[in-house]
Amino acid sequence: MPELPEVEVTRLSFADRIAGARILTVRMGKPLRWALGCDPLELTGRLVVQVRRRGKYLLMELDAGLLLLHLGMSGSLAFAESLPPAGVHDHFEMETDRGILRLHDPRRFGAVVFVEDESSAVAQKLLGKLGMEPLGDAFDLDAFLAGLKRRDSPIKQVLLSGDVVVGVGNIYASEVLFASGIRPTMPASRITRPRAERLWCAIREVLARAVATGGSTLRDFTSAEGQTGYFQLEAMVYGREGQPCRICGTPIRQLRQGQRSTFFCTVCQKS
Repeated sequence: MPELPEVEVTRLSFADRIAGARILTVRMGKPLRWALGCDPLELTGRLVVQVRRRGKYLLMELDAGLLLLHLGMSGSLAFAESLPPAGVHDHFEMETDRGILRLHDPRRFGAVVFVEDESSAVAQKLLGKLGMEPLGDAFDLDAFLAGLKRRDSPIKQVLLSGDVVVGVGNIYASEVLFASGIRPTMPASRITRPRAERLWCAIREVLARAVATGGSTLRDFTSAEGQTGYFQLEAMVYGREGQPCRICGTPIRQLRQGQRSTFFCTVCQKS
């Protein structure tokens, strides 16, 4: 599943190029996770102002209205002056005077939703409960610690929930917990302020590094320019069960938490 770094890499790969574009046509393929919310013809002639990100959502601001785009489990966006004919897994295509934006999504868990603005009921349903953005100034240490203290669940599960801090998905949760020396089973409420500060720093550093390396391509993720990511090549624990820890040499262990795989080092993550 594309996580926050992959979504940010996607945004960076086409946001500047599509800003200022005029929408010429919109074509919908098979139904996605949620309905578009308007007649595609209504988008014709509208101007793309900018593309922002909130968590794993891309927010495409138009001169009238807003498109919320989500890549789902296996989706990817492509933006180019011309593209091959749409295939069976291409379910949204927006032609503009600067190029074609296409959503390719074999599993159809992605979505493109039109709303009037972020205050609309649909937008609030999708965005309203998201936690703090980890890559901006809004990621406050005190608020982060307070959010952890309210949760007795294992810290890995709290990170994945997205209501304390948004976008720390499964790959990066294992990585930030290793970087901060915290066992993934530790109850979030028991994490002390010094440990929380290490975790807060690790979240910012690991996600920023993932964006800089193009995100993680475990299966088929590519940016809107068709580029794959390389973060998985430098992962410290994720996907490395049985391999020696890059720090102490102890074999990396794997456990299941909430139907998701967690990777950690029993020596470097003692508590």
